[in-house]
Amino acid sequence: MDLNLKEFTLDTDLIFKILSSGLQVVLILFITGVIVAVINKLITKFFETRKSSKFKMNQAKADTLSSTAKSVAKYVIYFIAGVSILEVFGVDTKGIIAAAGIGAIAIGFAAQNLVEDIITGFFILFEDQFSVGDYIAVQGIDGIVEELGLRITKVRGFDGSLNIIPNRQIEIVTNKVRGNMRAWVDVGIAYEEDIDKAIEVVTKVAEEYGKENQDIVEGPTVLGVSNLGSSDVVISVIAKTKPMAQWSVERELRKRIKNTFDKEKIEIPYQKRVIYNKRDE
Repeated sequence: MDLNLKEFTLDTDLIFKILSSGLQVVLILFITGVIVAVINKLITKFFETRKSSKFKMNQAKADTLSSTAKSVAKYVIYFIAGVSILEVFGVDTKGIIAAAGIGAIAIGFAAQNLVEDIITGFFILFEDQFSVGDYIAVQGIDGIVEELGLRITKVRGFDGSLNIIPNRQIEIVTNKVRGNMRAWVDVGIAYEEDIDKAIEVVTKVAEEYGKENQDIVEGPTVLGVSNLGSSDVVISVIAKTKPMAQWSVERELRKRIKNTFDKEKIEIPYQKRVIYNKRDE
């Protein structure tokens, strides 16, 4: 009878201990979920405020930093929760924490390139060197930034190819959409043509087009004769445009100048080949 009572007492203590540990684990998980949710809301609110503040942050940059901050916070909180749960079951976590620190150092040495990519990615984001949608030139590649991550940057070339560049390799970046762009058009006329008349015609076309096109910020301005070629006199036109509009402005200017030259009987020289037949002589 005494033995049965002792066994019952042991079973009760074990059940109580299991229930107590289970409740502690549930409580830890609940608190962890609440903390993660609160921190996510705080991070979201912080970056939403930055978007509308006096010193506005680019939306793509804000979204990337927000996502990264949430991931880092989540993993840190989960790690702390995991250590707390192990302590509930009587596991010595000091050795685990020490091993985790040594492992992190080892991984850091083994993954130096990855760490360098991430650090460079942070600097690109914080310094706002370029953003998603910008037209840039980097590492001999021209294209539109399609994705800006902490480890890699994806640039879509104009031929459709997707270039994936590790951030550590990004040293010199030419951003071609920050500020006004330059549109430049060279037009050649024959040496026999009246230069003053040609300049007058080009000036008229440029002025009319400048009034019509909202993408033109300044000009177009006729610079005059910029070169004397082997078979033509070159007249140059320059304009300042909104980002990414320079090519369409150049194409339309060339088209209008060509059509007007045809109407005014101003010749644009082109290569001619004359063949002499000895029999005809």
